Amino acid sequence: MLVFLIVLASIIATVIALNFIPGEKKVQTRIGELYSVHDPQFLRSMSHLLGPPLVPGNHVQELINGDGIFPPMLAAIRAAEKSITFETYIYWSGRVGRAFAEALAERARAGVKIHVLVDWAGSAKMDDALLQMMKGAGVEILKYHPLHWYHLARMNNRTHRKLLVVDGKVGFTGGVGIADNWLGNAQDADHWRDSHFRIEGPAVAHMQAAFMDNWMKTSGEVLHGEEYIPPLEPVGEHHAQVFKSSSSEGSESVRLMYLLSIASARTSVHIANAYFVPDDLSVETLVRALKRGVKVRILMPGTRTDAEPVRRASRARWGELLEAGAEMYEYQPTMFHCKVMIVDDVWVSVGSTNFDSRSFRLNDEANLNIYDRAFAQRQIDLFEDDLKQSRRIPYEEWRNRPWAEKITEHALGLLRSQM
Repeated sequence: MLVFLIVLASIIATVIALNFIPGEKKVQTRIGELYSVHDPQFLRSMSHLLGPPLVPGNHVQELINGDGIFPPMLAAIRAAEKSITFETYIYWSGRVGRAFAEALAERARAGVKIHVLVDWAGSAKMDDALLQMMKGAGVEILKYHPLHWYHLARMNNRTHRKLLVVDGKVGFTGGVGIADNWLGNAQDADHWRDSHFRIEGPAVAHMQAAFMDNWMKTSGEVLHGEEYIPPLEPVGEHHAQVFKSSSSEGSESVRLMYLLSIASARTSVHIANAYFVPDDLSVETLVRALKRGVKVRILMPGTRTDAEPVRRASRARWGELLEAGAEMYEYQPTMFHCKVMIVDDVWVSVGSTNFDSRSFRLNDEANLNIYDRAFAQRQIDLFEDDLKQSRRIPYEEWRNRPWAEKITEHALGLLRSQM
């Protein structure tokens, strides 16, 4: 019995070590502030460090809240002629889940090749009936890292990517999940505020490649050919790229993107994020930006949040930022689920990534970067609209919060590597 317990304890310790102790070095030293986002070197660095280069000829359109997001996504699915590739973290049952399942099933019955990858943990609230309906219609649907003994070393690695590509020509990404929480127009506490983005042009091929990355890992199948990767002509004026990041990549692409963007800021950084729990180097990089005169504004959920421990862990990290002059805001009407960064009124990053260690180090993520002044201005206008429904937290208020809150927040902050 004693030998059995020792072996069991060893197995448990090994699983914990494999899931919670990083196996690769991460970026540990300050990113040099060598150039601004307006310098051609910035785009060269982003292109070569993150993977696919920024390419011209794209058109990106922002979609706001469920009423503005789901109809275009469903319309694109229903118009599909050759293929649909779809990867998402949240897929739950309900009105939205059924609408997507029915649309995908209908296109599969019409002969469209459809491949759906949902995260095992994120799809836990998905009824088996929806899965069977899609599979019965010919949809190829798989779950990412299901709970099996051979996945024990990766059970803390989830796909948080939100990618929909239709006919290899039209892509969607952003913060929205396939669930009824996102219905409506953020009109009350039961309907979340979020943004999603529709893209056409050469960068859609980057998005398709990001999907293929996890599809191959999960199925062992290589999807290729013109139905998935067609020639893409320029359709707009936006320079854009879609890049991926995962726990298996020691480069920490998404964290590097944030750090390099902030280090290259010269006038302003706007961060709108559902889960803002910065690590020490991120805080240092933001503080350095503030000290060289960059205006930093950060917008997060308020008390109406789906993850109060994360909000508390976030508040534990605010001290240096507030003292250096950062403006911190909490959105009041409902859960704020956006993931947008705008730097110097020209560089925008959107997608699935949260500003926390889980997204930076543990999850598989994908972001769309856009370099365009007019597009950036529209995102700033939306940011300003959200600020009108938010409350700014002054440094004095944060510093004088009750001791019970400070202790709780500090304790939760110690767990930030898993948030």
